[in-house]
Amino acid sequence: MPVKFQDYYQILGVPRTATVADIKKAYRKLARKYHPDFNPNNKQAEEKFKQTQEAYEVLSDTDKRRKYDQLGANWKNGAEFTPPPNWGNYDFNEIFGRPGAGTGAGTGGRPRPGAPPGGGGGGGFSDFFESLFGGMGGGFGRQAEAEAELRLPLEDMHRGTTRRLSVHIGGTQKSIEVRIPPGARDDSRIRVPGGGINGGDLFVRLKLEPNTRFIVKGDDTETEIVVTPWEAALGTQLEVPTLDGKSEIRIPPGIASEQKLRLKGQGLNMRGGGRGDHYVKLRIVVPKELTDAEKKLFQELARVSKFNPRNGA
Repeated sequence: MPVKFQDYYQILGVPRTATVADIKKAYRKLARKYHPDFNPNNKQAEEKFKQTQEAYEVLSDTDKRRKYDQLGANWKNGAEFTPPPNWGNYDFNEIFGRPGAGTGAGTGGRPRPGAPPGGGGGGGFSDFFESLFGGMGGGFGRQAEAEAELRLPLEDMHRGTTRRLSVHIGGTQKSIEVRIPPGARDDSRIRVPGGGINGGDLFVRLKLEPNTRFIVKGDDTETEIVVTPWEAALGTQLEVPTLDGKSEIRIPPGIASEQKLRLKGQGLNMRGGGRGDHYVKLRIVVPKELTDAEKKLFQELARVSKFNPRNGA
């Protein structure tokens, strides 16, 4: 029965001369774009996602791609297609290296790791795919990577945590436990063995949630505190926020606005051991309104002080 020809190269947006690396890069980009998790209740995106998976399933495998390329480049996407004569006699055992794989019978009902999403016969893939690679039962297919994204607060990346993530993989919803080690960073990738398509790996990309208390600079953290003019001039002891809670810091006399003080080893955990530093940036603020007593004191200070920052004194 004729089916619609699928141009897998066109689906992934790569030329027929594309390398495996090119194909993998194009697949990851499109899989993220059309992933059901990012396109809820979007049937068109879901269909695109399935097409992308199918194209990658064939073009990322040398033997399947070779068989597909035997059709030639003259077929038009969407044109009526009927497999050539004797196409079904192709030696699948030679391709996949498994005796008795031709019909999928006698396998004990246990699909080989890497079967296409949906189970036997490449379920979930198109009729065109079935016409070329059908009859393989649950034994056909291979493992494939999947990606997901997880947003975390800075403290969880710093200390490490365990989260349960609900992901849509291979047409099914899965609940997967992800262990985040101490010292993770924004854009880190966590590998979950067996969490991907058909037992492949799942890679969870971490994204840092916005943080109003700390700025992250590599392995270091930074926070800002405000001080009064007299605290800056006379020096003082203050409590400042750190990742581990409050820490006391000594403000030396004569400190300037925007100056930074370092708390060594109180920054982020590092994967190889040790920690970065924590910096406290000071900002001097002046009162917007003065009482009569405060005003008199400032006037007296202005009268007796010889300090003039405009001439360097």
